[in-house]
Amino acid sequence: MARYTNLVPVPVATARLRDSIVSTLQACGLNMVYETKDYLVAKEQPGNVSLAQLTTIEVLINPSTADANATLVNLVVKNEELPLSLNNHCEQVFSAVNQALVAAV
Repeated sequence: MARYTNLVPVPVATARLRDSIVSTLQACGLNMVYETKDYLVAKEQPGNVSLAQLTTIEVLINPSTADANATLVNLVVKNEELPLSLNNHCEQVFSAVNQALVAAV
């Protein structure tokens, strides 16, 4: 199972940040499947890759305890594909989503 993670500190208010993350995930062509105040799950649309390569994206929004004005965003991208090469589908989706989130926030 391929799994890629990133922890990003973001100096943005949580409510605005969540809306920005949702719109960014949807702009990347992902379907939102679960949403709460601080946890989001999105999935790739089937049809372009095999079922084992379909990625699931989880985003956890943690207000930082060290700084009242900062928020930590934990990004996890995973699928059932074996990461036999460095440039596999899961890594490609992770890079695209990670870059889009960093640019959006």
